[in-house]
Amino acid sequence: MVAGFSLQALLLVLAIYQSFIKILYHTNYLKFITKINYLVFNCTKFESENGNTFMANYFVVGASSGIGKAVAMQLAAEGHQVWATYNKHPIHSDHPLIQYYSLDVLDDPIALDFLPETIDAVVYCPGSISLRPFERIAASDFLKDYQLQVLGAINVLQQVLPRLKRSNNASVILFSTVAVQNGLPFHSQVAASKGAVEGLCKALAAEYAPKIRVNCIAPSLTDTPLAASLLNSDTKREANALRHPLKRIGKADDMAHMVAFLVSEKASWITGQVIHIDGGMSSLKV
Repeated sequence: MVAGFSLQALLLVLAIYQSFIKILYHTNYLKFITKINYLVFNCTKFESENGNTFMANYFVVGASSGIGKAVAMQLAAEGHQVWATYNKHPIHSDHPLIQYYSLDVLDDPIALDFLPETIDAVVYCPGSISLRPFERIAASDFLKDYQLQVLGAINVLQQVLPRLKRSNNASVILFSTVAVQNGLPFHSQVAASKGAVEGLCKALAAEYAPKIRVNCIAPSLTDTPLAASLLNSDTKREANALRHPLKRIGKADDMAHMVAFLVSEKASWITGQVIHIDGGMSSLKV
């Protein structure tokens, strides 16, 4: 309860404010409104009657499409402020709680001065899929994957760490793949880098407990632009769906919902875990 307001009344005020911002978002007052938006949503943090904190600050890296974009949209839909990044393809959000910035995670150093002083969670989403026979993959290709998916995450986390330490519910979410545990043919390139991601997750979870929780999500094939070449015909879609016990392809929202749970206070006793969101592929043979 906030002094003088019920929870319901404050939520109504914030909903009206969001509608007002949406109307003005694409006008010449964009920069001014974004600043006001930031101030309002960071000055109106409050606790509900059951103790859950609203209006967290989340940093989603690689949010221009696919899982990253779904994560940004899900967190914003729950009322949180999201700082999101893209690399090569500029994107502009119509949602008043999502702000996009250009970022190359391999820059040295990377510039993150657009972030607020406190970040409650970092979600690192950049990835790649290249499925080829092992003997046709150059060592430089393995290195390129490792740089994006491992060194990029390290680069970001080292820069954001001081901001995470200011949070009372700090969390990091990384992404792996079902191929690390299962051992799938033609997946050596992605499995090598994502295996390192899983090791990084557990090491950081141990090093920063209890202040910062670190978890990893390991999806199976998910319907995103990154996987378009694997799902570009009805035959491919059906064949890939049938490989999973739940007989469908994963959706970006499947991952986004898990991220939203893991960064919330509902997951405050979960850290160091590699969580498989894979339609049962990693654990069932049916």
